Amino acid sequence: MSGTEIHIPVMLREVVAALNPQDGGVYVDGTFGRGGYSEAILAAAATTVFGIDRDPAAVTFGTELGQRYGGRLRVLRGRFGDMHELMRDAGVARVDGVALDLGVSSAQLDEAARGFSFRADGPLDMRMGLDGESAADLVNEAPEGELARIIRDYGDERQARRVARAIVQARAERPLLTTTDLAEIVRKIVHVKPGPGSIDPATRTFMAIRIHVNDELGELQRGLEAAELLLRPGGRLCVVSFHSLEDRIVKSFLTDRSGRNPRGSRHVPDAPGEAPAPTFNLIERGAVAASDDEARENPRARSAKMRSAERTDAPPRVLAKV
Repeated sequence: MSGTEIHIPVMLREVVAALNPQDGGVYVDGTFGRGGYSEAILAAAATTVFGIDRDPAAVTFGTELGQRYGGRLRVLRGRFGDMHELMRDAGVARVDGVALDLGVSSAQLDEAARGFSFRADGPLDMRMGLDGESAADLVNEAPEGELARIIRDYGDERQARRVARAIVQARAERPLLTTTDLAEIVRKIVHVKPGPGSIDPATRTFMAIRIHVNDELGELQRGLEAAELLLRPGGRLCVVSFHSLEDRIVKSFLTDRSGRNPRGSRHVPDAPGEAPAPTFNLIERGAVAASDDEARENPRARSAKMRSAERTDAPPRVLAKV
């Protein structure tokens, strides 16, 4: 992906339709990035949008973009898992919609200096917020067993043990400091059959390390709970995910919160009075995939899944932090 390629928000039409923006409504774009969802929500109705992003470059871009909208767009720096506190600090108690577009942004992938992509040589960083442990810290310091677990669990890499062993052996000779350093090690271990749809051998390892460095799955769980706290009755949550680990968390949360978890059998019946009231109603019973046309035009959309739900008036399951 080149630095000149235009960022195309995935499933933009479907997200806006699910949110159903209304005049006077307040919406949160929890993964602001380049503001694609925010601008579409602003265009759909006379709304106010708060963008959230931990990436300072995204916040700078959003602050400049906000000048076009006369106060209707405001971008806050932080994690979407903290959106309840961020919005409270901004003086907003309830919102009408929350959109989340998970994973790394195109802008982050495009910039070699951020170290997210193996397509161009850059520092082995991968931090979305530029703070905390970097990918270089992880690959140069973590024990072999921990590296293998991360690469296996988050990247679904079958050769995780061999990749971890090769990383440890290589770092004993010199630190691994660039994306090329890591990618070349992985490519010596993982072999992918060439052909249509094939991926670079380093893809799964890079994804796994990025997910760990940014605590993306923990952030997602916190973000879903924060949205439950923040949405007013009738407010809508819309989440677009790109791999099975993310989608599994979203599906499990919405299945639980909509009261659709499997009930007890006649042998082990449900205990009376234990089932809490549903906090969400599903808008679609299952995940919605990108259209064939969009998948052809935008490769990132091929694995996208959207799930959406509407907030009920039941109290949230997780209490707000004081």
